[in-house]
Amino acid sequence: MIHGKWRTLLLATAMFNLGFVIWFSFAPYTGEIADEFGLSVAQLGIVASAAIVAVPLGRIAIGPLTDRYGAPVTAGCTLVTVGVFSIVSAFAWSYEVFMVSRIVASLAGITFVIGIQHVAEWFEEENLGLAEGIFAGVGNAGAGLGAYFTLPRIFGDGYADPLFATNWRAAFFYTGVLAVVLGVVYFVVGQAAKTEEKRRATRESTSLRGFLFISTRYGAVVLSVAYIMTFGLELAMNGWLGTYYREAFGQGDIVIAATFAATFSIAAGLLRPIGGWISDVVARNERDILPWFEGRYREQWTFATLVFVTCSMFGMTLAGLTGNIYVAVVAGFFVGLGCAFSEGAIFAQVPAMFPNSSGSVAGVVGGVGTVGGVVYPLAFAAPFLPNLHVGYALVGATMIPILLLCAWVFQPEIAEEATTGGWIVDEPGTTGGPTPSGD
Repeated sequence: MIHGKWRTLLLATAMFNLGFVIWFSFAPYTGEIADEFGLSVAQLGIVASAAIVAVPLGRIAIGPLTDRYGAPVTAGCTLVTVGVFSIVSAFAWSYEVFMVSRIVASLAGITFVIGIQHVAEWFEEENLGLAEGIFAGVGNAGAGLGAYFTLPRIFGDGYADPLFATNWRAAFFYTGVLAVVLGVVYFVVGQAAKTEEKRRATRESTSLRGFLFISTRYGAVVLSVAYIMTFGLELAMNGWLGTYYREAFGQGDIVIAATFAATFSIAAGLLRPIGGWISDVVARNERDILPWFEGRYREQWTFATLVFVTCSMFGMTLAGLTGNIYVAVVAGFFVGLGCAFSEGAIFAQVPAMFPNSSGSVAGVVGGVGTVGGVVYPLAFAAPFLPNLHVGYALVGATMIPILLLCAWVFQPEIAEEATTGGWIVDEPGTTGGPTPSGD
């Protein structure tokens, strides 16, 4: 029998991987969907944003619910709901029905918070970065290996079966059925925590005032806005790159365009464990890599990765302006690399900072971070830009204020109070409030 923590990691990873497949399953089929519903390129940008619109609030809500009721309950309910509405979208007869059903199906994105909390309930602090990195990295790869790489090959041009003669409808239906099945399995097989004491400590830490307290601490706030420019960017790129390679370079082949886009997703997903692992290593070895933040080892690594992401966005614009699609694909890979390292670093910090409220904090960070996935596609497709390449530099410029905020919070004297100091709410209001990090 698989040991409890490895069974948990396997279940959580499978859930998140399938969740990402469903979340981004529309992306490879934007051309066919646009033809059927008569959409413009600008409207496709709205579709990409709409598929993410329900996720920020959903993540914020599901975090404390998972802390209180346990991951098997929230995972089971979420997967079944997402699966049902994915099936509904497969039979959509109008653009309005399609949009509403896909918005609900997009709640597949909240599986990330559930999984982060569930893994944190089973793994020790010294290995949290690697464990969370494996969960989130392999799960994120669902966008690349699943939505971009696998789905167009299974449900490609000319696909037909006894139920469907349209490829994207078939893709939405069968992935929805898988979600319902996995939801039932998760509820039956999953265990909320490794010990009853751990389950009780997490459950007792949840209250409205306690949630408001931890969500306004310096650490939660700065990691949330940092997640906007990393995971939010990843969401935006996952939903946009297929359209970008098709419209900016005239690549009309759905499989080739999706394969180019998948290089970003694979980098952003499969390399994420490295970001978490390096965070663990620098923390265990107490290794200073940026002297400005002496003694704050995880923060140093996180800041270095955020700078890389910002620079890579300007590099994406420069690569696109060469007119060479292969140069743009390579640049996209480096953006994905930066996202992977940054996300791994950020979610090595979250459960280490707030061990008894990891679901609540993960919900805040993940929910706020998702905003980038709503806003950035609108910038990529903004009609006032001279071309589709300049949007990346525009987004890169918006990241500079976030870097400045991170630099302030990561100062040793501020970072020492990152889990206790903050804004708006002064008292936790629970006996199970946040526990300072041991970094």
